Amino acid sequence: MSDLYGPYDAYRRLGPACARCGVFHAGDAHPESAASAAPDAMTASARAGTPPSAETLSAQFVEAVLVKALLPDEGLRRRFLQAVGANTARAAIASVLPLGAMQAMAQEKAPLEKKDLKLGFIAITCATPLIMADPLGFYRRQGLSVQLNKTAGWALIRDKMINKEHDASHFLSPMPIAISMGLGSVAQPMNVATIQNINGQAITLHVKHKDKRDPKSWKGFRFAVPFEYSMHNFLLRYYVAEHGLDPDRDIQIRVTPPPEMVANLRAGNIDGFLGPDPFNQRAVYDEVGFIHLLSKEIWDGHPCCAFGVSEAFIQQNPNTFAALYRAVLEAAAMARDPKHRPLIAKVISPAAYLNQPETVVEQVLTGKFADGLGAVRTVPDRADFDPVPWYSMAVWMLTQMKRWGYIKGDVAYKDIAEKVFLLTDAKKRMSELGQKAPEGGYRRFKVMGREFDPAKAAEYAASFAIRRG
Repeated sequence: MSDLYGPYDAYRRLGPACARCGVFHAGDAHPESAASAAPDAMTASARAGTPPSAETLSAQFVEAVLVKALLPDEGLRRRFLQAVGANTARAAIASVLPLGAMQAMAQEKAPLEKKDLKLGFIAITCATPLIMADPLGFYRRQGLSVQLNKTAGWALIRDKMINKEHDASHFLSPMPIAISMGLGSVAQPMNVATIQNINGQAITLHVKHKDKRDPKSWKGFRFAVPFEYSMHNFLLRYYVAEHGLDPDRDIQIRVTPPPEMVANLRAGNIDGFLGPDPFNQRAVYDEVGFIHLLSKEIWDGHPCCAFGVSEAFIQQNPNTFAALYRAVLEAAAMARDPKHRPLIAKVISPAAYLNQPETVVEQVLTGKFADGLGAVRTVPDRADFDPVPWYSMAVWMLTQMKRWGYIKGDVAYKDIAEKVFLLTDAKKRMSELGQKAPEGGYRRFKVMGREFDPAKAAEYAASFAIRRG
């Protein structure tokens, strides 16, 4: 594990990187050896593999502060380290200062209210951070014993969270909004702590429809989506409506659990689905379907699934929630790095998790995949794992609920978004882990080329020619 702060590296400065070259080195000198001996710390850390844990960062920081206090002059520190070497220097400092004890004090966390947790998940690649955190030890590092409960469908996920059978869960990102508002279930305050994945979905059609790539030819088609309150449903509706089809009158949309989509496609019960991976790729692998369109081509960077908890769980278990938050954010940071994707595909493919051929999962995560139309495509961000729960994402979801009649009457877009999506908490936890926290809360984006202004949500929802609400 690379040391982010490098207090015993003579060629790295205990302070900001050089404005000229970006390397940590002493004074204004630019020794040739510095570029090779002291590369940017974050680059070195990334090469080392798993991102540093919060405990490691804390220990490194404490040690760097102590070295800086003892040797405040950069020139003196450099000459000292060059003279005696890093190991001797550390041993000498440790002989007069209780480094271990001071690091332990800095890392001390409030006791966990609950260590044994049950987390629900659906066996799809959208849940990658939540799943990989188990075999790769992210939960254990936070003192948690997590039981991942594979669940058959989204209605069951919802019910188990409402009934408190699960402590936290993999959600479709619109679900905590719907549950909080009492849409489709009894109302219970529910929160989105992080977005689990962005992109990572597709419209897959039966192989018999290779000559029907124009959505205008889809009248009478039967499509599956995982749940009513899903980005899949909203994106499919948006896509066909932009091509002049009414999703409630010109096509049929059926709720189908993701693991059953490929079988229904094979049997001819549906003509296609907008669903999660790995099932789009599995349809290609089984030669029953082809990928018509990646969801990123509708909205690049769209949210899909989320890590969520009830408001009551946060209030009753604040320290446990913080630990769980750290584990999921650290897993997401690892999943974002493309070099880790083959390993992640290997650890999440087994029967206990996705129960899919590793080659199918790897095609999804690496973005190098067969499309079922005779081509091998390379789309590195086919699936990604940016955890930031932007308020503007929640507002867009609410506009689609309003557009299609799921919500009646006026909608307090901003209030609901900021109550359900825990963006402030996410920023705080990301900063604690040394991750770059975003600024603002209402990032702009485009859906099928049209920019969404979250400040004008009501006008946006009413602006579509095809709508119910």
